[in-house]
Amino acid sequence: MKRLLCILSSLDAGGAETFMMKIFRNLPEEYKLDFIVSAETGFYEKEVIELGGRIHRVPLRTKHPLATFKAIYDVVKNNNYTHILKLCDTPIGLYDLLAAKLGGAKVLCVRSCNSNASNSKLGRYINDILRPFFSYFTDIKIAPSSLAAAFTFGKSEVKNVHLIHNGVDLSVYRYSANARNKVRREFNIAENRLVVGHIGRFTYQKNHIFLIKIFAELLKKEPEAVLMLVGKGEKRTEIEKQITDLGIEQSVIFTGIRSDIPDLLSAMDVFVFPSFYEGMPNTVIEAQATGLPCLIADTITEEAGITECVHYKSLTDSAEAWADKVMSLLNKDKEKRSSYSNKVKNAGYDIGSCTKQFCSLMF
Repeated sequence: MKRLLCILSSLDAGGAETFMMKIFRNLPEEYKLDFIVSAETGFYEKEVIELGGRIHRVPLRTKHPLATFKAIYDVVKNNNYTHILKLCDTPIGLYDLLAAKLGGAKVLCVRSCNSNASNSKLGRYINDILRPFFSYFTDIKIAPSSLAAAFTFGKSEVKNVHLIHNGVDLSVYRYSANARNKVRREFNIAENRLVVGHIGRFTYQKNHIFLIKIFAELLKKEPEAVLMLVGKGEKRTEIEKQITDLGIEQSVIFTGIRSDIPDLLSAMDVFVFPSFYEGMPNTVIEAQATGLPCLIADTITEEAGITECVHYKSLTDSAEAWADKVMSLLNKDKEKRSSYSNKVKNAGYDIGSCTKQFCSLMF
């Protein structure tokens, strides 16, 4: 049995965590993933245990840096972990790598998870100082896109970074008319109503404020439209207030975290994703596998556009212009969406091939 110890903040349903769980579900039986987390609970924790993984909790580094360092050191040393994977987007991850190295880790791996971060000016300065040391201490570098690789490891290191796609289980992620009808019945949405969808945490990065403005403009053109927001996060209350202030709360559905993402994507008509930055958004790849038209910000890597489903638009364009583009993307022939699963596979995003690449690098 070979075990890889993965260090991340939580096992909630964020992009990095979802990537790791997709890999874990498809690993050969002789490989297991164990996790170091700081959060007290997590969406995927029950499944990790069921798959044979172990969860180690350490104090939150931002509050207890010395205790966290000691805890990571102890976990690595006491369990004889030799291979470590740190998931992060900034070089501050060097802190955890050093603790693991002193604890006896032989191979230090890092996966870049983003192409930017909402750091202060001081934070960006510290990252710039740490980046060369971070790259030096990392034995194996992986990233979901070239932009994410450059941001985390530096532009000069991109050539040394292994790109592993955010793979999709294409036996699950495909358009289903039955799933579409089931979800629409659950939320009492008639088939002729336009459903605009978004999946992501309620955080600054995802730019929900602009998303709501886009939808408010869309309602002027399509009064029966519905906005489906999937996820949770610290800015949800702020977004709820914005929706109430605009008087459009009857047209917005908050689903919370869901385990039936393929079904939700089938129920949507357009996916709108105006993020300020992304490493490689899982949800945009998943949406394409269901043939869902996607309108995304041009701040997101061009590598996300693996099919003709994806259309880019500038965040400097008006909310009305975004709404106009949404209307132009409506596809009346839903059954054509069934063909996109194979297109995603041909682009190299099948989870099976991505897992094989991961195994060859990590174990």
